[in-house]
Amino acid sequence: MEVNEYILEMDKIVKKFPGVMALKGVNLKVKTGEIHALMGENGAGKSTIMKCIIGIHRQTSGEIIFNGKKMKNYDTETALKSGISMIHQELSPILYRSIMENIWLGREPKNKFGLIDHKTMYKNTVEVLKMINLDINPKTLMKDLSVAKIQMIEIAKAISYDARLIIMDEPTSALTDREIDQLFKIIFKLKSEGRSIIYTSHKLDEIFKIADTITVFRDGNYIGSKPSKDMSMDEMIKMMVGRDIDELFPKTPSEISGTKLEVKNLSDGNHFENISFNLKKGEILGFAGLIGAGRTEVMEALFGVRSIIDGEILIDNKKIKIDSSSTAVKNKMALLTEDRRETGIFPMLSVKDNMTIVNIDDYIKTNKLINYKKMKEDGEKYISALGIKTPSLNHKIGNLSGGNQQKVLIARWLLTDPDILILDEPTRGIDVGAKSEIHRLISKLACEGKSVIMISSELPEILGMADRVVVMHEGKITGILDNDEMLTQEKLMEYATNKKNNHRNVMDEEELELALI
Repeated sequence: MEVNEYILEMDKIVKKFPGVMALKGVNLKVKTGEIHALMGENGAGKSTIMKCIIGIHRQTSGEIIFNGKKMKNYDTETALKSGISMIHQELSPILYRSIMENIWLGREPKNKFGLIDHKTMYKNTVEVLKMINLDINPKTLMKDLSVAKIQMIEIAKAISYDARLIIMDEPTSALTDREIDQLFKIIFKLKSEGRSIIYTSHKLDEIFKIADTITVFRDGNYIGSKPSKDMSMDEMIKMMVGRDIDELFPKTPSEISGTKLEVKNLSDGNHFENISFNLKKGEILGFAGLIGAGRTEVMEALFGVRSIIDGEILIDNKKIKIDSSSTAVKNKMALLTEDRRETGIFPMLSVKDNMTIVNIDDYIKTNKLINYKKMKEDGEKYISALGIKTPSLNHKIGNLSGGNQQKVLIARWLLTDPDILILDEPTRGIDVGAKSEIHRLISKLACEGKSVIMISSELPEILGMADRVVVMHEGKITGILDNDEMLTQEKLMEYATNKKNNHRNVMDEEELELALI
């Protein structure tokens, strides 16, 4: 189809929230049948404008034209009926309902008696699943599906509205490379049908694989649009952050000394067994492996939130029994969890409360009253030190961008003055500018003598930041490697797929596609 007309035109869109100007007169034009990448750092305004398109927010001023029609004061239901659909980053399926019930929720076909026509709903679901080449029983419960399959069901749901414009917010954040390839095939099929896609991702390489056009926002401002073929990676990054990023992995050599933590033959009887490694003072120890390798489970056991059946944990050569997170904190440990939304932030509480909640005892005076002055001073200190963008300490953390939420969680643990920091996917879902800042902070902490364990599913991040790398495969350690000039992504993948230990030096193409997120 000839791409020569705009299905969506947004002109001088302003969106004001109390105390915040989220969009400052931005523009966005999306052509019919194109894949349009919307790029920018966390807090740039991407989420706000997407919510304006789908009708969750109403713009303060500016004009929206969709499919040649001016859209005024509309809601999500109107947007869906008009042919606009959105797949949110945070998937929220009804887990104990079937695929077909999820797809047709609230608009189930009815029979002549006004009851739900399950036979028609089943038939309609089969048809819409065929459109994305997904062969699965419509009666399957959502809880039995992988994240990738749930993502596909969300696409099917969007198509079921006969959407001409589909917004995809970070659709690959929890997918493997193989699953991403499948998603891309579906997206290209949708494009071939004349549907338009607005696509956001913090994985910059994806953008140049998939996008026809790139639009960049920064700090609520429209920076510019270009065909992707006319834009370089460096140019896009500079447009996003307003400066050149000289180093994405600003690693400063630290003084690495004696052993701080030693783990001996740790097993939980289910997810991992016979895990042994040590962590030195001033060291960044990377943990690599494919999804399901057991890395997170090991860290949860170290921090006392997962039971172990065998093994020892030693800190400063002293055997420690860690049976709860509070015990771990008392032993100067900290754990930044993998999923900040599910197990990190308290979204309805303030930045200040989220920052101080683990260390709350330190703010209780002898008369049992809370020392709010000290809480405020510590909060402002870390807002400044970590560059946290928030209107105030009392602002709800749930309203901050992902990168700023992550910085608040890091501040939370720094307030406990830990000696051992366990960082599980510390930069997942964070923009390139915030990634560089967090990498710089991790390096600084190591230089101050902190011992850091960093789990990452991004091999360049592991190679750029770690002093040594522990590689896991199916609950076992397959290698502990020094990060020198000989260590490559290919070598890490040999251990991550256990090929090295099977005495085979070359991975086939299919296994290479199992690369980390």
